[in-house]
Amino acid sequence: MVATVGTVAFLGLEARPVEVQCQLVSGLPNFIVVGLADKAVGESRERVRNAIAAIGLSLPPKRITVNLSPADLPKEGSHYDLPIALALLGAMGVVDAEQLAEHLVVGELGLDGRVAPVPGVLLAALHAAQTGKTLICPATQGSEAAWAGSDGVLAAPDLLSLINHLKGATVLPRPAPGEVEPPVAGPDLRLVKGQETAKRALEIAAAGAHNLLMAGPPGSGKSLMASCLPGILPPLTPAEALEVSMVASVAGTLSGGRISQNRPYRAPHHSASMAALVGGGLRVKPGEVSLAHLGVLFLDELPEFQRAVLDSLRQPLETGEVSVARANAHVTFPARVQLIAAMNPCRCGHLADPALACSRAPRCAGDYQAKVSGPLLDRIDLHVEVGAVSAADLLLPPPTEGSAEVAARVAQARARQTARASASGSSARTNAELTGDALDAHATPDAPGRDLLAQAAAAMKLSARGYTRVLRVARTIADLADAETVGRVHVAEALSYRRRAPVN
Repeated sequence: MVATVGTVAFLGLEARPVEVQCQLVSGLPNFIVVGLADKAVGESRERVRNAIAAIGLSLPPKRITVNLSPADLPKEGSHYDLPIALALLGAMGVVDAEQLAEHLVVGELGLDGRVAPVPGVLLAALHAAQTGKTLICPATQGSEAAWAGSDGVLAAPDLLSLINHLKGATVLPRPAPGEVEPPVAGPDLRLVKGQETAKRALEIAAAGAHNLLMAGPPGSGKSLMASCLPGILPPLTPAEALEVSMVASVAGTLSGGRISQNRPYRAPHHSASMAALVGGGLRVKPGEVSLAHLGVLFLDELPEFQRAVLDSLRQPLETGEVSVARANAHVTFPARVQLIAAMNPCRCGHLADPALACSRAPRCAGDYQAKVSGPLLDRIDLHVEVGAVSAADLLLPPPTEGSAEVAARVAQARARQTARASASGSSARTNAELTGDALDAHATPDAPGRDLLAQAAAAMKLSARGYTRVLRVARTIADLADAETVGRVHVAEALSYRRRAPVN
């Protein structure tokens, strides 16, 4: 007899069904796992053997074969332990094999029979709900699985408790969804002295989810303003929170089943590798650009990143997703991020101050800025120069307007974008996502605005991408001004934020 238990294999945010088939036949005692399993799955034999021994059972002196079907799909991770153990117990007659076919199982086994947490439980729960099966998962992740909205979730603390439940001796309690963490405010914009132009650019970036680059000397407040951005962004909607939680679940960072309304804010160090930034590795995991999905990716000291690492962001910034290609599989993760970058004008950082700048200026600035490729800079909507803060600015009292006031205007602008997209049937959530017909319908300027844009496009030699990004920024500026039509003044301000020619 062959006992079958369902489980899943994770490819990005896709959960593909896998059948764990176990058969006992006469022959020399052996325990074999087949089906393109990685090392973690191969080692499950010892964990399963010891977990079954911990509950007072021993493996029969037969040839045990476990097949993970489909055999050509790569199987990675320790979440196959529990389904393999249940399939084996079904083949041994300890539990009803027909009953097991109604379940989808994920979980890692300890040597004492405890069921340990594994990444991807939320995705497995969503897949189980779609297929009408009951999910069996670790007890510590029951609250995470309950977010799938299905009543069919069994959270097992250990193998013995699960067997007793399946045999009807005891009943495992149904888990409740985890807590929803309220938005947590970061630094307030009142902490920023001066820098009115940069704060205006930050507000526009927040209102339309535009990419922003701040360039200025060290100590001018670039990092502080970037850390203030989450405080002026609107909280995640329930659907967006579920998207973000799915990425966190696959990455194994969703703790306690708690779903947050805070938009992700990731700030990797400039020594980050390509796999760390865009995803990959031996076992493909989401990178920083995916962990920041629907949130902010802050890259401080932009030219200090490896050039190949920075250029790997070009596709995700354009398409909103990142594809990691492997010989046996292609994995896709969402990556709809808002890029905020900061950089010094040159290596010494004091290009505009003759008393502090190095003797190689301005060539030093040209070499330093050339570390960031033109195609990447072309994908950044707003470029703003952040000047040094004077002592007179530091002595001024805090500004009267802080993050709360800016956040209110940003929320109103986002609400206008949502209503406009809903009325037109567009899938764009923000102005930064406007393309095609939606861009033409909502962001086309009036006649004076078109004339100005045409003249500027020729004078500034704007690429087609730069042209459309000016339109998107102008639409956001109009939304902040509560204007139905994009006018000349909105186009003029949007053009003022386009990239200047590098210093030679």
